[in-house]
Amino acid sequence: MKIVAGLIQTGLHGDAAHETPAELKRRMADAHWPHVEAAARAGVQVLGLQELWNLPYFCASLDCRWYAAAEAVPGGPGVEAMQAAAREFGMVIVAPVFEEAMPGQYFNTAAVIDADGRYLGKFRKIHIPNIPDFHEKLFFAPGDLGYPVFETAFCRLGVYICYDRHFPEGWRQLALNGVELVMNPSATGRGLSDHLWELEQPAAAIANGIFIGTNNRVGWEEPWRTTQFYGGSYFCDPKGRIVAQAPYDQPALVTAELDLGLIREVRESWQFFRDRRPDTYGGLTRSTGGG
Repeated sequence: MKIVAGLIQTGLHGDAAHETPAELKRRMADAHWPHVEAAARAGVQVLGLQELWNLPYFCASLDCRWYAAAEAVPGGPGVEAMQAAAREFGMVIVAPVFEEAMPGQYFNTAAVIDADGRYLGKFRKIHIPNIPDFHEKLFFAPGDLGYPVFETAFCRLGVYICYDRHFPEGWRQLALNGVELVMNPSATGRGLSDHLWELEQPAAAIANGIFIGTNNRVGWEEPWRTTQFYGGSYFCDPKGRIVAQAPYDQPALVTAELDLGLIREVRESWQFFRDRRPDTYGGLTRSTGGG
């Protein structure tokens, strides 16, 4: 079976220093809509939005006012807008937003919406970084929903968010759970990860015999101006080949035709699932390193 998948990358629209979260969300929705319409015209069946799609990457700050930007999942504006788009265009959409589970508990979350607009469920980012300019532990609790795989109209779909991609265990768990395509929405900058960007996801695709779509934000975001997001969103196949890629440093929609039959072909050649030895891996869950 072949499907057409798409990824959107764009920059911040609006004034994060002076506008309210609600105003920024409206501006970001307006900026995304032409790309969503372009995806529909291109026949996209599964569409991925970037990390925190309707907000700035506010984790560059140490400002707790951004807690007010969190929304319910489902039920918040970022998810409901994409449910309407999914219904209109018959398109599966992955919509990453800032989730408020209850007052004082927040997650970096991606909602998965089926092609008829139904909310199927969510993935909460598992691994939360705290490094210069990425102060996510101030804002997000670690994900507590595991590695769900969603039966959508077009494929078995999973999500892994940004920093998660550095941890191979989650890719493997998604593959064991039956995933065919994993969307990896990201916000990552020059000088930090650009030398890894085209290495890690193709390697994960090879190791697990899956398709991966990974997208990134674009440009400098005011008022912080600490990280230059570089775009370069792409799809890679189970052989690790990048099959379609967006430009670096400019807003874009990238689309690719993915032949899901390639998963079986690759796995019957590279028998990683036959030859893996989980009986020898127990130390992975017991050890924190050292001797």
